[in-house]
Amino acid sequence: MKKLLLGLLTLLLSVSLYGETVDQYGVKDGYDIRLYTEDSPIVGNNDFFVTLQKDGKDVEGAKVKMKVFMPEMPGMPYMEYEDKATKVGNTHKMDINFSMSGTWQYHLKFKTSDEKIHTVRGSVNL
Repeated sequence: MKKLLLGLLTLLLSVSLYGETVDQYGVKDGYDIRLYTEDSPIVGNNDFFVTLQKDGKDVEGAKVKMKVFMPEMPGMPYMEYEDKATKVGNTHKMDINFSMSGTWQYHLKFKTSDEKIHTVRGSVNL
């Protein structure tokens, strides 16, 4: 009986701790944006990827950066992390560090060749 209980508890914990990858889509000023991860986000360093398209074609020459933050709460200070993306193929890659679990807000900014800065806001849950 104890072995059965221990097995069920292990199964329950493994299912509840399983996280999902991030895969968010949006449209801003005619640009199609996809923010995604290949692995489930964790506390610590995470690779985030962004693809930008306009009229079905990849946007060339865009500069991308992302800021993640968690507002101040009782007993906890404001937390923030920001990274500029590096171009990898047709995607932009960022290394984002989450210092704790919870809901993190983000501002994803990209500057296009016409020098306009576009901002997308959203959130990621750990």
